[in-house]
Amino acid sequence: MPMMKLAQNILLNLPPELSHNVAINGLNAMGQLPGPINPLQGRKVAFLGRELANPIGLAAGLDKDAEAVLGLAKVGFGFVEVGTVTPKPQPGNPKPRLFRLREHNALINRMGFNNQGVEAMAGRLQRVRESGRVSNTLIGVNLGKNKDTPLESATDDYLIGMHRLYALADYFTLNLSSPNTPGLRQLQHGGALAELLGRVKEAQQRLANGRAVVPVLLKVAPDLDDEDIESIATALAASELDGLIATNTTLDRHAVQGHVHAKEAGGLSGAPLTQKSAEVVKKFRAKLPANMPIVGVGGISTPESALAMLAAGANLLQIYSSFIYKGPNLVQKLITSTRANN
Repeated sequence: MPMMKLAQNILLNLPPELSHNVAINGLNAMGQLPGPINPLQGRKVAFLGRELANPIGLAAGLDKDAEAVLGLAKVGFGFVEVGTVTPKPQPGNPKPRLFRLREHNALINRMGFNNQGVEAMAGRLQRVRESGRVSNTLIGVNLGKNKDTPLESATDDYLIGMHRLYALADYFTLNLSSPNTPGLRQLQHGGALAELLGRVKEAQQRLANGRAVVPVLLKVAPDLDDEDIESIATALAASELDGLIATNTTLDRHAVQGHVHAKEAGGLSGAPLTQKSAEVVKKFRAKLPANMPIVGVGGISTPESALAMLAAGANLLQIYSSFIYKGPNLVQKLITSTRANN
């Protein structure tokens, strides 16, 4: 059995959060090995003013603190998104808070934005940039708010993250859609969203200070009705935000009902989201400007599901749960399939 497959099996037989920590340490170690780091060559795609070697990215949530960026870049992703990071360090929710639903190729998490804070991430990303080893792999930063920050002050937290990491990120993602920070999803709607996007765009221009701006994307939940999608699309177009990531985890348990973990609080990710996320992407594609990129994420675990997401209107793809279950070989498979169907 190949060494990578053996390691994957060992990780899947450890408790979920321990397995996650071991994997991050292993990826960190892999990144320290000498040699060039370049994305795998696939179907080239324009994204946020750059040309990527392939359209497959890693979603936020795996490398919360930018501890394994070099190792993840070595896997061959076209882009890697770290975070979610908050201004202040926070421990997240009590354990256990991560559950495998292996029969469904799914996960439930209620991590609660556990991370070491923006200063710790800044130090690590600074070292990555100074190494000069990932110039061809985009690095995005997923921003969140601290749990104890009132909703009316949430925008301040996103601006703190942008300000501190502006020179270190290739793009930012505003995470307003995690179900594990109380009240956060309220920011996806109405006047709260319009105000937040307006202030973010002002800060984006100010921080650029005459140089090229760092693009900002919005990450939305899959649990949106048609009216929500219409409203969010209108706000995105009006604010001239740079793109959309669809979708985050779902609160819907219909696809996994009866499973021993089905009633655990938190967000469900993985294969049960395949159709749900693609439908949300399709609806947003019909509402958004044609030149606004959509990153499709949620239940992409096979070449067929990757192609279906692209057919729904996504320009690029991200994976997370399927990477946990299937490992780095999946990245190569998806890149090959999307290249063959250019």
